[in-house]
Amino acid sequence: MRLIVGLGNPGEEYDHTRHNAGFDTVSLLAEELRVNYWKTECGALTAKTTYRGEDVLLAKPQSFMNVSGGPVKQLCAKYEVDPKTDLIVIHDELDIDPGTIRVKFGGGLAGHNGLKSIDAKLQTRDWLRVRIGIGRPPGRMPVTDWVLSKPKKEAWDDFVQGTQLGCEAVLYYMDNGLDKAQQKYNSSAK
Repeated sequence: MRLIVGLGNPGEEYDHTRHNAGFDTVSLLAEELRVNYWKTECGALTAKTTYRGEDVLLAKPQSFMNVSGGPVKQLCAKYEVDPKTDLIVIHDELDIDPGTIRVKFGGGLAGHNGLKSIDAKLQTRDWLRVRIGIGRPPGRMPVTDWVLSKPKKEAWDDFVQGTQLGCEAVLYYMDNGLDKAQQKYNSSAK
């Protein structure tokens, strides 16, 4: 079973905010894979499907970003998912330009509370990440205000492009592996 987790916050007030780039990307994957039945289990909204013969579980933790690790750990346990080989986490990334993404395995957490929570619960950082660029806030705007705001106008186009690239990258990675996915998606990132 391949577990694909999009990080975000539940609730309408957070829909399509920068911090919910993971949720939006998983929703695009669900459309692409023609998934339309979601259920609640292990503290997450989940949807089962297959991709090229492989079982896939799409998930959106409903526990809020800072405690995403609990649902991720429960889903890994329930479906016997080895994070090193079968977990993909999609999340927003301040240090990547809007409209671009990067694919990464393991490494640092860049101060991202959702990633910190997953690391704390799984006791490993060795899992694949698809990082959706949201850029840094302008001027002195607090990071919290930036990530919890909805992009407007041109920024919205970049946000949508990032989530679309994230969706593409997940499927490309599943077809072609890490090296090729990094060559294709990381070279264009700034």
